[in-house]
Amino acid sequence: MKVAIFDFDGTLYTKETFKLLMEQLKKHPSYQRYYGKFYRSILPLYICYKLKLLPETEMKERSMKLYLKALESLTTAQLEQYFENMHEEMLNDFNEDVVNRLARHQAEGHHVLLVSGAYTPFLTAVTSHLSFDRIIGTEIPSCGEQITMDQPFLHIQGERKNEQIEKALQGKSIDWENSFAYGDSISDLPVLEQVGNPVAVRPDPKLAAIANQRNWDIL
Repeated sequence: MKVAIFDFDGTLYTKETFKLLMEQLKKHPSYQRYYGKFYRSILPLYICYKLKLLPETEMKERSMKLYLKALESLTTAQLEQYFENMHEEMLNDFNEDVVNRLARHQAEGHHVLLVSGAYTPFLTAVTSHLSFDRIIGTEIPSCGEQITMDQPFLHIQGERKNEQIEKALQGKSIDWENSFAYGDSISDLPVLEQVGNPVAVRPDPKLAAIANQRNWDIL
């Protein structure tokens, strides 16, 4: 079986979703009251990151937790609706070239995965116009209908993406040499190196240098 693995931020979707999530919270008619507390909690993290006192991976994971912490009074159904309300305004910012590649892989019978650090229900909601065999994202800890931030929180990034891909494909025979992966960032390198056909999508400088050196396909 051949697979095609797609990153979301900067790849399938041209913008950064966390900035979008911040803006959504800031302007939301019912939940904007949570924004001030959230912003004050995230600011020290960002300052430490810019001062190189905090690794980017840790800054991202803690930011994702703080965002959920601000909304933990919502039920999971309310949170899903909150994400669904973002879908329409995001539609024009999907990368048409990557969406076309996605359709081509589906037509060729490839097993298509969306793998991202974004929240899984967010990914499900905002890609409802597309189709995937599997969506792998950061799961929101919950108990029944309640968000529970005292449970373990695993932000899917870097090597964790490979671990989750391996788990999702367990028991399947994968033709990795003839499989594809799409990513925009140097943090996507572990996934891109897993396949025989890596594609760098509007790559950041570090990934662009590697892609050019190795003669990878660049969109």
